[in-house]
Amino acid sequence: MRSAIARARRLVLAVSALVTAVPAGAEVCSGTPPAIASDGRVLSHLPYGDAPPSELTAVPADLAVRGCTLRRDVLPDLDRLLRAAATDPAVGGRILALSCHRSLTRQGGVFCREPATEADTRAVSVAPPGHSEHATGYALDFAFRPRVNDCPDAEACIAATPAFRWLRANAPLYGFEMSFPVSNAQGVKWEPWHWRWVGTSVAEPGAARARLLFATARRRFPASPGVDTAIEVATVPPPPIYLSLPAFTDPRAKRRRRR
Repeated sequence: MRSAIARARRLVLAVSALVTAVPAGAEVCSGTPPAIASDGRVLSHLPYGDAPPSELTAVPADLAVRGCTLRRDVLPDLDRLLRAAATDPAVGGRILALSCHRSLTRQGGVFCREPATEADTRAVSVAPPGHSEHATGYALDFAFRPRVNDCPDAEACIAATPAFRWLRANAPLYGFEMSFPVSNAQGVKWEPWHWRWVGTSVAEPGAARARLLFATARRRFPASPGVDTAIEVATVPPPPIYLSLPAFTDPRAKRRRRR
């Protein structure tokens, strides 16, 4: 009896892990799923699913602009990177974590916050849920403080700052690479603030897993600057089965109806 119960528990855990790992269907905003390409891409974005909550941990408050969570394996390199930046006069201030892991629900809200705009237009700068690097727990946006020339967060003008130049030169030394460089073949907007972690080498704890997850992106749409550009994973499994998300409902529409 006990062995049967143990087997049942292992089965439940295995199914739970699978469900949390697969991407959700990009059934958002209008409620109509966009077309899924043969390689699993939706609106140019690769499938990533969502990180299990049990594998996420908070970034220390003094290293983030606001609450931020990432995979545990990322934190040692992130801590070293941001503390090195804080002690280098060339930065002219501090580099901080701005936006880290986003759940499928959160990503759906970000993707659908301008529902009047065509989905393919929004997808140039925001991935649909289930297809965002942020959901992996291995990617984050950086912010620079103090702001230079009133440049907002997550805008291209950050690339003209000393802090960004320092980040570009040093982030790969700590296992981070820029996912969406200028004129990238994936067709995503240049995002100098958005970086993913793949570790300084495949032997680093968690790095092999991160590199497997980003293997297709790294092979077909190389990061620049990149980390250890030799791809260790020769083949990538086909895109996983999709789950369905409810259609996005704009809360502002409800308030308007009540008036």
